[in-house]
Amino acid sequence: MYYLVAVLADRIQAEAAYLALEKEAIKSTILGKGYKTADEFGLIDPQEQAKKQVRLMAIWLVPFGFFAGFTFSYITGLDTFAWAGEIGNHIVGGLLGAASGAMGSVFVGGGVGLITGGGDALPYRNRLDAGKYLVVVQGSEMLTKQATRILRQFEPENLQGYADTTNTY
Repeated sequence: MYYLVAVLADRIQAEAAYLALEKEAIKSTILGKGYKTADEFGLIDPQEQAKKQVRLMAIWLVPFGFFAGFTFSYITGLDTFAWAGEIGNHIVGGLLGAASGAMGSVFVGGGVGLITGGGDALPYRNRLDAGKYLVVVQGSEMLTKQATRILRQFEPENLQGYADTTNTY
């Protein structure tokens, strides 16, 4: 499956592009105010995905970190925090291990992507938030090439093609 995404400045351009594609029997979808939203179309929110992944990683890494920190403190017999006593030292070691697990879940789970942003979905969402419209064509490679020729007439801000290779056998 191939995708072609055109970013158009306003609703009139988006509708004109849609009608031009329809004349050539090319099925397309308009995303923007008054049409489908990014969520309805299935354009994933990378920040939401990263948050989910961080939470999932934290479920495993925080308890494991606590256990590892407690065990390390117990095995080595370090008296790092004299004020806490023997059991308190092991508990503080466990808490430090849990904190390390939480940091690991942020770095490994995609928290860095939360901060920096990533992928193409976020710029498209930002353009929709800015009042722009997207015209999306799904189909074969030949169909998207034909749609590219048609959409270039409307001088889109951006015209990007994608190939979905997740379902190849």
